[in-house]
Order: sequence, then C-alpha cells, then structure tokens
Amino acid sequence: MIISTRESARMRAQLLACGVSQISGGSRTSVGGYTTEERHDETAQFDVSDTRPLDEVVRWLLEQDHIPSFCTACYREGRTGDRFMSLCKSGKIGLCCTPNALMTLKEYLVDYASPETREVGEKLIQKSLLDIPSEKVRGITERHLLEIENGAHDFRF
Repeated sequence: MIISTRESARMRAQLLACGVSQISGGSRTSVGGYTTEERHDETAQFDVSDTRPLDEVVRWLLEQDHIPSFCTACYREGRTGDRFMSLCKSGKIGLCCTPNALMTLKEYLVDYASPETREVGEKLIQKSLLDIPSEKVRGITERHLLEIENGAHDFRF
C-alpha cells in the first residue's frame, strides 16, 4: 500500500500499522513547489494534509523502528517483472532490500538529515545490520556504510 501526504499525519500513523510499504514526506504538489520555500497552493495538484518536512517524517519513521528507504536499485539494475518476482518468491530479495535500504538511508543521514534525525538513524542502522542473514552481505554493507560516511555514494546490491 502507498499513502501520500494527502492524508493527515494522524491518519498516516494509523495506516502505517496496517502494512503501508510506501509513504511520502515533504511533498509539494504545485508548479515550482520545490524551487522556493513559499507555498503555491493556487497551482497545487492536490491539497497536502501532512505538511511536515521530510526530515521530520524520516525521524518519525525511525523512532518507530521503520527503515526509510530511498532505494531505486531494482529498477536501475533491471530487476523488474519476472526477474524481480523470482527473487521475491525465493526469499532472496531480502539480501538486496535490507542492505540497499540501509545504504540509501545512510546517504540521506549524511547529506540531508538534522543532527537529531541522524542520531536516531545511525542507531537503527547498527541494529538493523544484524537482520542481514548473510555474513558476506552484511560485511559488504558495513564496508559501504563506512565509505558513504567518507563521501562515496551509489552502492547497491
């Protein structure tokens, strides 16, 4: 399920517990909406009810032990359609998804997050590394996380 910022923060919190897998944050739906700080409600595609900035939405998800993922690796690696489904059905997709989610979260934390969000996010990354069942994949992920800390980007499984 996907939920947009059309819904209120309260509604989004309730729906998150129902299995929402994609949630937007900091959305602007008007022409030029991301180019200025001011809102252009008169050209908005739809009304935004949850007006929290992205950093606040990310921190809210982290505080609930959800890993906000900015991953687009499957599309970029051509893992779509039957190729994607075979990974899902075999259960091997987790060896891609969890590491990719952690690495894209780390990129967000390093590049954009407030100090408060970064602190919560770093703790969840360390905790979530233990959820990677393959020692080899976990080690590669840990190495990439250190490289991201030092300015490298765009790692993916």
